[in-house]
Amino acid sequence: MEERVLELKAEILKALAQPTRMKILECLRDGEKCICEIVPAINGEQSNISRHISLMQKSHLVTTRKDGVRVMVKVSDPKVFEILDSIGLLLKKQIIKTGKLVQGLR
Repeated sequence: MEERVLELKAEILKALAQPTRMKILECLRDGEKCICEIVPAINGEQSNISRHISLMQKSHLVTTRKDGVRVMVKVSDPKVFEILDSIGLLLKKQIIKTGKLVQGLR
């Protein structure tokens, strides 16, 4: 695979690899929201949330638009939720496997 493609993939994964950004994406699962709705939903600070949204914009994970004084945020492509769901399934399998290993220690 071409080096640049691998770098771009890594950039997307880096943008996802932070709990606050994952919370923001989960908050957007139901559709577009104002930053003013995201902040209390994930119990964050507006400046911090805005910084994370800006980083995700650079990786093309989310888009923003102005609606008067409100900044609206939405996921650029719902495929991002497939990635998050796949990670969840992978984690579940790992937990089950680890649990079986722990049970074998008895």
